Amino acid sequence: MKKYDIYGIGNALVDLVFEVDEQFLANQKVEKGLMTLVEEDRQNALISAINIHENMMKGGGSAANTVVAASQFGSNCYYSCKVSNDRFGQFYLKDLESNGVDTKLTPASAPEGITGKCLVMTTPDAERTMNTFLGITSNFSVEEIDENAIKESSYIYSEGYLVPSPSGRAAMVKAKEIAEANGVKTALSFSDPSMVKYFKNEMTEVVGSGVDLLFCNEEEAMLFTETNSLLKAREALKNIAKRFAITLGKNGATIFDGDTFVDIESYSVNAIDTNGAGDMFAGAFLFGITHGHSYAEAGKIASLASSKVVSQFGPRLEWHQAKEILNHLFED
Repeated sequence: MKKYDIYGIGNALVDLVFEVDEQFLANQKVEKGLMTLVEEDRQNALISAINIHENMMKGGGSAANTVVAASQFGSNCYYSCKVSNDRFGQFYLKDLESNGVDTKLTPASAPEGITGKCLVMTTPDAERTMNTFLGITSNFSVEEIDENAIKESSYIYSEGYLVPSPSGRAAMVKAKEIAEANGVKTALSFSDPSMVKYFKNEMTEVVGSGVDLLFCNEEEAMLFTETNSLLKAREALKNIAKRFAITLGKNGATIFDGDTFVDIESYSVNAIDTNGAGDMFAGAFLFGITHGHSYAEAGKIASLASSKVVSQFGPRLEWHQAKEILNHLFED
């Protein structure tokens, strides 16, 4: 019996979440609908334009959202990340602890520097636009990897947002090597179309000879496989992933379980914030397959969880919501 179900690897970011209108994005020359890496002065200018308040702070980072989601459903999780000893870093580590996620960093051991922050700007059409200053997480490296924790895990899960960083990419590759040498399954998320579009070679390096489980959306699947349809993309993905899940927004998802494709229906909701939908899907799905559920059942859990998270602001659910989802789907 492994100690951890999921060992996550990714950026540690404090999310600053708020609503904006289309005119704000136009006035600030922000490209809508993408995650854009920015320098600290650019982020500070946006913060000044918005007038950020303390209650807007949330724990974030793509893979962190996934492992927190899995933890809320009942998984034992570990997260390798890097924050500084500033107030944002202290907040972040307390947030992981409160969500039942282990990490080797402590408030006392966190290094000097600036903790990364992500401005999450949500427009009335529920689309989210992110401007991210990575801060100290841009130096995430093999030093942050915990080999013993990997060996004690069923899956490692890496976020694609790390691939632009040479040190982060090296950490992903190292963790994958450790996992493969110790019979630990490997999972990867492409994270964002921009990571595939602009860092295709780097993403290919991380994929290596292949992964056990891949998460992506339809656009990312076609970009990576250089195809022009979902049908072609999913066939091509068989060459790099033993199993995979392709999310399709309001059309649900399609899952390849290693033998057959399973179509997962969506749940009709009034979407007000799509931030974190993919992260939630991955976390709920990983919980499912590490807790005796079939890929089809895990897909249902993930689909319902994603529908819940997009119908509210923020990328995470509350603990009671996760339990309500399981009760709804699997009550006797």
